[in-house]
Amino acid sequence: MSETLVEVRDLKVHFPITRGVVFDRVIGHVKAVDGVDLRIARGATYGLVGESGCGKSTLGRAILQLTPPTSGEVVFDGVALNQLPSGKLRSMRQRFQMIFQDPMSSLDPRQNVESILVEGLQAHGIGTGRDERRKIIADALDAVGLPRWALSRYPHEFSGGQRQRIGIARALVFSPELIVADEPVSALDVSIQAQVINLLDELQTERGLTYLVIAHDLAVVRHISDTIGVMYLGALVEEAASDRLYREPLHPYTRALLSAVPVPDPDVEDRRERILLAGDLPSPANPPTGCRFHTRCPWAQPTRCADERPALREVDGSRVACHWAEQIASGALRPHEVTPEVVHPARGGIGPGAVSAPSEPETYV
Repeated sequence: MSETLVEVRDLKVHFPITRGVVFDRVIGHVKAVDGVDLRIARGATYGLVGESGCGKSTLGRAILQLTPPTSGEVVFDGVALNQLPSGKLRSMRQRFQMIFQDPMSSLDPRQNVESILVEGLQAHGIGTGRDERRKIIADALDAVGLPRWALSRYPHEFSGGQRQRIGIARALVFSPELIVADEPVSALDVSIQAQVINLLDELQTERGLTYLVIAHDLAVVRHISDTIGVMYLGALVEEAASDRLYREPLHPYTRALLSAVPVPDPDVEDRRERILLAGDLPSPANPPTGCRFHTRCPWAQPTRCADERPALREVDGSRVACHWAEQIASGALRPHEVTPEVVHPARGGIGPGAVSAPSEPETYV
């Protein structure tokens, strides 16, 4: 077994919901991440997928301690990060960096590239002078395929793909061991996406980097990942090796995601099964009881699904959080139609998994 670089144990990130005129009071919590366990091997790539709002980005930020976890533990190379004092955590940050989703908003438009790249080196005391630091950032630019003259330019003078390369170079100047890439290519054109993904792959081979790649594009994740975790409403519902997950998905939500990926073969595309999920994603402030996917699941059963939250367990080499994974895989359970519940806000509010469809606008409060 490969050496574990990152281990996440029962991680939770809950954001308080407050209300009040003079004094705010907590009336609930948004459970953005609610009990996640995962491991990332040194030198490997862990892909994290799921629809928007499922907690992927919050999990990535919590692993790097950019968002303080509510509870749980993040262990990096044997060190529990959330138990470190601020001074020691600051020095550890050289070993893990982040690539942000929007390359334009993550770069200061008032600084040129040299200033952006050298800022972190100065903050951590890396390099003994201007010449040494300039060599470090020049080497980083060479690694991401940008010319040296880019150092004097500003972010608005570059294309989207070039700006993302600057963001990658900003992470590389620290020679990190772990990089969390939050939707690194979602804001780029398709042709540029391939270039950036290939660049990340080359850098991993050359430098032995470990990646946590957060994305909603399943094709991107499959190309670069060794292991893939699927998130739904703040929790992992399935985890498996990349090839295995795409070949034999076990969780109903994973099946639905993969059925939405187009296949470039018209004969296969016409014959394959499409799984259309009913209803909207439930609110993380009031998630469903039991299995959080049961309100939209075509295989949901009257027993256990609504009452008992499934644990992430080993099934045929994968980890899956489903009570009926074996029966679904064998075909013993067949999918059924799911009808979303209609709830009028004036008569009790919107419940988890329900779709609000009031007949009159004045029913809203």
